[in-house]
Amino acid sequence: MKVVIQLAALFEIQGAQSYLGEAVTQAQHMLQTGALAEAAGSPDALIAAALLHDVGHFQGRLTGEDLMGGIDNCHEETGAAYLRRWFASDVSEPVRLHVAAKRYLCHAEPGYLAALSPASRRTLEVQGGPMRSPEARVFEGLQHFSAALSLRRWDDLAKDPSAVPPPFAHFAPLLEALAEQDPD
Repeated sequence: MKVVIQLAALFEIQGAQSYLGEAVTQAQHMLQTGALAEAAGSPDALIAAALLHDVGHFQGRLTGEDLMGGIDNCHEETGAAYLRRWFASDVSEPVRLHVAAKRYLCHAEPGYLAALSPASRRTLEVQGGPMRSPEARVFEGLQHFSAALSLRRWDDLAKDPSAVPPPFAHFAPLLEALAEQDPD
């Protein structure tokens, strides 16, 4: 399927770049995130969302380097819009909400902020900082709230330079099956 070929190329080319101050490449980070979702026994759509959550860094005019430089590249929105072309909301919405989930967890869980990597703390500042109570209450009511929190936790763990996740080809059949469904 054409979209899977496009995604594979993104992982191979743009994914080979360093991941915003972390000790892994962007592709390694995304593959690790997908592998963590798979190991948790997640539904296929959430595995796909975890795998593809940072695809927005590869789209649009602003990059991850812009984000690290202090300009929000809104990669979660860009990535979700890109994915909506082929995938249902169970894939695109957790992607769209994964930055908000970081902001929420910083508000809701003592110690979460301190456990973030230095790069994640830096991007948090650019992305609006921890949520305040009214915003957090609204976020808690969203349909994909739980999926976004799960994705975020795997995102935080997926920065291990010694991890050996499966290659993109491992996830290709899952992506092909999901892309064949009509987006809602």
